[in-house]
Amino acid sequence: MGDEIDASAALTRAAMGIVERRALNASQGDLDELRRDVQMLMDIEAIKQLKHAYFRCIDTANFEELAELFHEDVSVHFIGGTYEWKLQGRADYLEAVSKAFTTGAVGHHNGHHPEIQILSETEATGIWYLADNMWILSDNFYTTGTALYWDRYLKVDGRWTIKDTKYQRLYEINRVLDENPPLAAHYLGAHGSRVPPKRPPVGDELNR
Repeated sequence: MGDEIDASAALTRAAMGIVERRALNASQGDLDELRRDVQMLMDIEAIKQLKHAYFRCIDTANFEELAELFHEDVSVHFIGGTYEWKLQGRADYLEAVSKAFTTGAVGHHNGHHPEIQILSETEATGIWYLADNMWILSDNFYTTGTALYWDRYLKVDGRWTIKDTKYQRLYEINRVLDENPPLAAHYLGAHGSRVPPKRPPVGDELNR
């Protein structure tokens, strides 16, 4: 997988650097081959749980658990409609995400339709379909859209971690609201980081 996204390229498996390896067919060999089959399925499930935990942790500003999901030298490249994140290393990523999931934000991120490829006993890739909503309450600002994630995973000391993660938007809608939604519950209001959130620029602001 390349270090950066070519935003002009189509979102194909080849452009993402996703290579299909072992097919999900049961081996016809001995007990050791059956054990390898079972281990591969367990690795796929572990990677699914890893990514599910990622979405849970960002929306709840659980940065302590979030840190455990990433390789210390993770590379991050996210391309939105009005923003771009290019970060290297777990510490830089955690600093950036803590500034987004604050007491003045509401996050709702779901990852669907995983396509996991096990490349070896310690390396795998995955594609995920993101659907998300984000409110920056201090600015009466709302973002919604979808994106495709593609990740590379490394197993370190028996535990899968996110080594490279990228996404590119399929669509993004940004709105300045007349008023904020009438929230009956607001978890991040109590548990988010206490850093003023910054909304992405929209409209004529992009040219300033």
